[in-house]
Amino acid sequence: MAPKHHGLTRALLSTILFLQPVLSVPGIGTLLPRASPPSSISTSLSTSISTPTPSVSMSSLATATTCNGHAEYCTRSYSNITFVGSHDSPFVGPLPQQNQNIDVTAQLDMGIRYLQAQTHHSVFDKNVLELCHTSCFLEDAGTLKAFLETVKKWLDANPNEIVTLLLTNGDSVAISEFGDTFSSSGINSYTYTPSASPLSLSDWPTLGEMISSGKRLVVFLDYGADTTKVNYILDEFTYYFETPYGVTDAKFSSCKIDRPSDASATGRMYIVNHFLDVDILGVLIPDRDKADSTNAATGEGSIE
Repeated sequence: MAPKHHGLTRALLSTILFLQPVLSVPGIGTLLPRASPPSSISTSLSTSISTPTPSVSMSSLATATTCNGHAEYCTRSYSNITFVGSHDSPFVGPLPQQNQNIDVTAQLDMGIRYLQAQTHHSVFDKNVLELCHTSCFLEDAGTLKAFLETVKKWLDANPNEIVTLLLTNGDSVAISEFGDTFSSSGINSYTYTPSASPLSLSDWPTLGEMISSGKRLVVFLDYGADTTKVNYILDEFTYYFETPYGVTDAKFSSCKIDRPSDASATGRMYIVNHFLDVDILGVLIPDRDKADSTNAATGEGSIE
């Protein structure tokens, strides 16, 4: 691997590979389209509830010519691109409860385009959403608002890039609180609102259309999303299934559906939780020693 990408393997301890019908690695310049996506992936969801806000008309906009670093991505739909993401992206440092070696801005600069983070109510102010790993007493990486402001600043400086956020809602916080935080950070000006809810795989816009419209941030929430109240925060498991997490098998030999339980792959994109843990007396922590191979482009245990 080139030096830049070797640095990525060490910097990002807990990389998640969000696999969709095409395998591509941002920043590496590799595009590996599959001959024909599995039928379980290409089957579309049925649409039902229209979102309150009408979608932007793409026909009246000039289409971008470079999208997430590649001209060929501009004509691919969002649902037909693989994004490399970082698990627990804001929890930076060397301690066992921390997952990354570099901050969110540096992750984005190195090619990460899918950021996952855990949210909880602040222990000091129940009106504030914090980024906390399991518990705010264990790891508190600051407010969700500050995190969103950081991502917005990066989007401001990178007008041809699309970023996705996947947030967890550990305290079952009302969706209106997430909406208020997005609005106060200013990042809601970038959020993409689907033209239907749920949106079928075949109806997602292309990256070029999203960039041209200015709606370059896609947001998912694992529990508690309600598009009738906040129409741009989408329910994760309506659109995705996930493989198991907390994996200690360095070969990542299982790709079974873990969540939602008893779900069908039909009509869903999929998330491969490709981050390796090590079991220390029953506690799972990031396997830092294997970061080079876990996050490598090729080889045993890699994202290949």
